[in-house]
Amino acid sequence: MAEQESVPTLCQVVLDCTDARSLAEFYRQLLGLVYRPGDEPPPPGQDDQRGRDWLVLRTPEGASQMAFQQVDHLPEATWPDNAVPQQLHLDLTVKSVEELLVQHERVLRLGGRLRYDRIDDPDEPLRVYADLAGHPFCVFVG
Repeated sequence: MAEQESVPTLCQVVLDCTDARSLAEFYRQLLGLVYRPGDEPPPPGQDDQRGRDWLVLRTPEGASQMAFQQVDHLPEATWPDNAVPQQLHLDLTVKSVEELLVQHERVLRLGGRLRYDRIDDPDEPLRVYADLAGHPFCVFVG
């Protein structure tokens, strides 16, 4: 019997950004995640040293989901135009078109921008957004 080859485990998705705290807050609120202990925002008026470097979001149960790495410069993806390719995007699903409409309002309220609208597609209704740093992400009925 052949031995099973070991494989790495996906830990989290890491997004580069020029404002790690703002982008982490966007996804924390959008996805209902929580900060890794120690990564929470500091009290008002205190220095946010971690927010200028690296932040991690987890599920409420503690599983790592996303991290945010501060960079000095990040060209915004221009998708669907390919001048600056997206290179990676997140796929988020909802159960119905009605829920897609609810999440659309949430995304816009949190600062996301609509990039592409295919909500009327009978096979896969979806909308593509850009987050605060310009990373594309899809919300579709799945």
